[in-house]
Amino acid sequence: MITYLQTENLSKSFADNVLFENISFSVLKDQKAALIAKNGAGKSTLLNIISGLESADSGEVVFKSGISVSYLKQEPDLQEDLTVGEQIFSVSNRLAQVVGRYEAALSSGDYKKIEEAQNQMDAFNAWDYEVQMKQILGKLDINDFDKKISMLSGGQKKRIALADALIEQPDMLILDEPTNHLDTYMIEWLEKYLKETRTTLLMVTHDRYFLDNVCDCIIEIDDNRIYSYSGNYSYYLEKRKERLEAFNAAADRAENLLRKESEWISRMPKARSGKAKYRIDSFYKLKEAAKHKSDTKKVEIATGSARRLGNKILEIKNISKSYGSQKLIENFSYSFQKGDKIGIVGRNGCGKSTLLNILMKNIQPDSGFSDFGETVCTAYYRQSGIEADPESRVIDVIKKIAEVIELSDGRKLSASQFLEYFLFPPKMQYAPVSKLSGGERRRLYLMTVLMQNPNFLILDEPTNDLDIITLNVLEEYLDSFSGCLIVVSHDRYFLDKVATSLFVFEGDGKIRNFPGNYTVYLTEKEEEKALAVQKNVPKTTSEPVREKKRKNFTYKLNLEYQQLEKEIAALEEEKQQIEAQLSGLTSDIEEITKLSSRMGEIENLLEEKEMRWLEIDEIRESDNN
Repeated sequence: MITYLQTENLSKSFADNVLFENISFSVLKDQKAALIAKNGAGKSTLLNIISGLESADSGEVVFKSGISVSYLKQEPDLQEDLTVGEQIFSVSNRLAQVVGRYEAALSSGDYKKIEEAQNQMDAFNAWDYEVQMKQILGKLDINDFDKKISMLSGGQKKRIALADALIEQPDMLILDEPTNHLDTYMIEWLEKYLKETRTTLLMVTHDRYFLDNVCDCIIEIDDNRIYSYSGNYSYYLEKRKERLEAFNAAADRAENLLRKESEWISRMPKARSGKAKYRIDSFYKLKEAAKHKSDTKKVEIATGSARRLGNKILEIKNISKSYGSQKLIENFSYSFQKGDKIGIVGRNGCGKSTLLNILMKNIQPDSGFSDFGETVCTAYYRQSGIEADPESRVIDVIKKIAEVIELSDGRKLSASQFLEYFLFPPKMQYAPVSKLSGGERRRLYLMTVLMQNPNFLILDEPTNDLDIITLNVLEEYLDSFSGCLIVVSHDRYFLDKVATSLFVFEGDGKIRNFPGNYTVYLTEKEEEKALAVQKNVPKTTSEPVREKKRKNFTYKLNLEYQQLEKEIAALEEEKQQIEAQLSGLTSDIEEITKLSSRMGEIENLLEEKEMRWLEIDEIRESDNN
């Protein structure tokens, strides 16, 4: 196998904080590798070192000679003075630059420039690449090319940086939290795109479905050591459990032997020379082995028991909200009941956070109202994150809320003890907030929200930047949470575990109340789509009802069946490409007319071929039965 990336004995520290020490690993050609570690273990720092943006204290990074590499940073640096179009078409990929000149020529309306640009497109055979490029931009909802980068939100900038990395079509992609700021539809598309592409991949992500469906190699940093697993996330979990059990069993054996050797050492002080020296050496080796027992301690969230909820919790009555011509919410009503745990899903910009802000009285609706009951105590985890002074010490952030915190089991902890409970050791407690990693800041913010002891919890994208260990514990907490919950999240795994029903933003202000989790919702959508296709099959009623002669699923029918599947898939792909081109990504009237005409042809062909496919499939099923 060809090695695309080799790291040798990399070490990195900040003052006395050792992130990693003498770690080595490799990524092979065509491999899809993910890097997993706790928050604060230096994942982003490691990716920056690999990409040449930071230097290691020691060690070496070697890429295969001649390969191209694109890197998506967790917080991308874009040129603020450029427009979106200028940023997109400034990537080093020559085909992208040719397409950029073609788009600029179309916008200018100068026929001479358009002709020259078309000739360039022909010369570089860039038309197929243009289709792929516009599909990427369309799927990531990037369509306002004249807007300045400086005017965009952090999420929009992250999507543009991701588009840049994908458009480059490099030999190797390095991605740091690529699913942050993407909605579930974008994540599902990106998952499929990365799975099907031949590009070698190294990424950091906490999206567990994404890890499971895309990756074939997991690289874990644990206790400054590297462990590699050839398999997806499910395989990694299984093998990691086996490794920890074996490691801890060995440490337990060492601890038992250490106890016996300690007794021997204390009983026989005069034997500490000559032939007994090997036992002295063995004693210290056992002591070291026992000390390195794996620390499986995790964050435990157990704040005071939630306040009692009365009969009236939250009443939402006929809420509507629009911004100009954009209708976000129309005539939405819902009455919360005890134990409701509701996930909110929908595309970016559809109004999910707007609904939360209306409930919390931060935004006024155009019509309708929401009203909390008298016994409700709310806590709101905002997407924007913690608002503490960056120079404030971590412990002072907690002390501002409470000096003493009572847990659900009746124990009382000081602010310092509570921080240790959440895996903030004493030396980290007195560090400024600015020194924390993104995940550590999120964990601190989560503490400040849960300390309020709410019985109605609102979480807006709580999974961003949290490590998998903290996510698991948060899921356990929410599972046992006795109050009501509203959560907005793009993390499908998280939604499946915590939400028992959904508010689905379907567009044009419509919000559907769905009684099930996200996977159940997706399954129902697929079933609805299949039923819609079947309903389009015409029924013949003119002939008298008679017993139909049984048809056999012949070899010829099997060939036709397989060919139809290929043709339907190709038409669906072409349809998606045309939809992307028609979504404002081309301004050529003649081209738009041509594409619209072709779209009509495709839809007719699809209907015809799907009907024939269903007929043959019925024969196939009949033969199987």
